[in-house]
Amino acid sequence: MTLILKVDPLNPEIDKIREAAKYIKLGGIVAFPTETVYGLGGDAYNPEAAIKVFKAKNRPMDNPLIVHIADLNQLFDVAKDIPDIVLDMAQKVWPGPLTFVLKKTDKVPKETTGGLDTVAVRVPAHPIALQLIRESGVPIAAPSANLATKPSPTKAEHVIADLNGKVDVIIDGGDTFFGVESTIINMTVNPPVLLRPGPFTLEELHQFLPEIVIPEQLIKGGEFTVALAPGMKYRHYAPSKKLLLVENYSIFKDVVKLLRSKYKVAVLCTTEDFKDFEEPRIILGSRENLYEIAKNLFDSFRKLDRLDVDMGVMEGVPEKGIGFAIMNRARKASGFSIIKTLDDVKKYVEI
Repeated sequence: MTLILKVDPLNPEIDKIREAAKYIKLGGIVAFPTETVYGLGGDAYNPEAAIKVFKAKNRPMDNPLIVHIADLNQLFDVAKDIPDIVLDMAQKVWPGPLTFVLKKTDKVPKETTGGLDTVAVRVPAHPIALQLIRESGVPIAAPSANLATKPSPTKAEHVIADLNGKVDVIIDGGDTFFGVESTIINMTVNPPVLLRPGPFTLEELHQFLPEIVIPEQLIKGGEFTVALAPGMKYRHYAPSKKLLLVENYSIFKDVVKLLRSKYKVAVLCTTEDFKDFEEPRIILGSRENLYEIAKNLFDSFRKLDRLDVDMGVMEGVPEKGIGFAIMNRARKASGFSIIKTLDDVKKYVEI
């Protein structure tokens, strides 16, 4: 049976956090909110706990977990040969949604790192997450608290739907703040490489790392052969329903009209365009506030799965700021079913 604890996200009740931490100390696994999405965590030093996380999620064992620490001091317990630039950045941006891939210490078992000699590590900017790490007394290794391939959870109800009965504790801390997972950069190479875009934007990264490399897979789509960090190698973030992503805004209405001539289609659109479409419709948020769209993205994918439709078609957003992360998740969620011209529709459905 899963224990569900409702906790104040800004002023966590210490008795409830300590109750959850007891399970971490005993080798159990706990779902908890971070500022990005909900995580499913266990003791990062305990290989059996890491295996429990993988099994609960049906996650491939070579897909590494992110190690969450409470402060910069813990970084030296889990990582070694840390570049000076990482220490400088960490002091300025942690706690926050930025994950560094570094060389791991022997304290971190390979079960936690997906068999790699590197470790992905960050300090989460959420009172519940930070308090849980401190009370547990160990770093917490945690991927997103969803079943593998499903949309990441941004509400406790998402976690309960996926993992109730599969984990020891679910901490209900309300909605997460950003709604997409942390930015990940590989700092074991020079120049550093962006592995996953997130709330810490490319524009912000360039202030610290002007030479950062952006892999072609993040721009044109496609999978990496080796997963140095979560979200690189396997299908992620995806609704069960077919999803098409329209990257050319000027033809979005024409694509919807064409698809609806033959199929039951849900439209995932911005607030500005909502009035232009009949139901079923799902509002992503405003084009003027991409952070709103990011926060609603995964919940919108889950709403799509609850509708009686053949597929969903999503309106793309500008790839500026957090828009880069939104489009990265949307492309992967669609299985790279990307529409840029009306003729592209025929690649994915029979018209």
